[in-house]
Amino acid sequence: MPEDASDLARRLADQAETVCRHYLSNGRREGRYWLVGDTQNTPGRSLYVRLYDGGANGGLAGKWTDAATGEHGDLLDLIAAARQLATLRDTLDEARAFLSLPRPDPPQRQLPAPTCSPEAARRLFAMARPIAGTLAESYLRSRSLTGLRSHPALRFHPHCYFRGDEDDPRDSVRSAWPALIAAVTDLAGAQTGAHRTWLDPSGRDKAPVSTPRRAMGLLLGHGVRFGVAQDVIAAGEGIETMLSLRTVLPALPMVAALSANHLAALSLPPTLRRLYLARDKDAAGRAAVDTLADRAKSDGIETFVVDPRQGDFNDDLRADGPQALAARVQDQLAPADVVRFLDATRAG
Repeated sequence: MPEDASDLARRLADQAETVCRHYLSNGRREGRYWLVGDTQNTPGRSLYVRLYDGGANGGLAGKWTDAATGEHGDLLDLIAAARQLATLRDTLDEARAFLSLPRPDPPQRQLPAPTCSPEAARRLFAMARPIAGTLAESYLRSRSLTGLRSHPALRFHPHCYFRGDEDDPRDSVRSAWPALIAAVTDLAGAQTGAHRTWLDPSGRDKAPVSTPRRAMGLLLGHGVRFGVAQDVIAAGEGIETMLSLRTVLPALPMVAALSANHLAALSLPPTLRRLYLARDKDAAGRAAVDTLADRAKSDGIETFVVDPRQGDFNDDLRADGPQALAARVQDQLAPADVVRFLDATRAG
């Protein structure tokens, strides 16, 4: 957090109850806490803000948690959520206005990035935070995907803007939802885009909107990468599909191309000698795998197609569990890779 933001957060904490009365006027004080329904000032008791420092073993003034969603933060985060502010600059300006502080000399203006451009994707990813303890981690856990809280390709944004369909009543409920943000990168690791999965505030499902998954930026040839590929890699369409395979093959580098068309056009590392293709059970998935397999074979790359039992590998993982998934995958690996990736995982 920039020093100016840290200073403002401390000043707000010194007036925590006044901040709550202003931004969460439908709540009430109980002991050392201010209780309200959520950051949108809904009456209730789910969200609680500590009003005073709790001593050596207690919490700090201004820290808050929403027990229903798992969201938490300081009073700057609370102000951003309450006023639905999308940038840190707007949040700091709102905090200074509340504290009756003068605005600093304006910095050199940063031009807005073009909508859905690689730069807009990089800025969105930079604004997000690691998924540990967030709704994104809860959502992935509900899909039987664990052990991902520190993965650098995945982040969480608590209020990610959603442009809905004007003709779809589901999209008019709210203009921002919590979101799982995934970085799309090229073979060199440079970020070229971002993928957003908007989430229901319960953390148990995707947001109830018309298109809860969207990608932005430069996507062709690139993907969401889990591990650095050298000689062997697994590739497929969806993030959850590839993370499901990674549950039983955590040492095998993988990439999610995000769609069938982008899987067919995926760029392959020049050092690659063996490619595993996770095939979804639909016509588009089969065509994409066939296209990429033909291209890989023409480049002298040994290619294996790995099929799920159900629609995709996340369906298999949730229905059958990791041990059954590992047994199914084992029969579809090259013998050398069973020893290298699967047996090594079991021994560990």
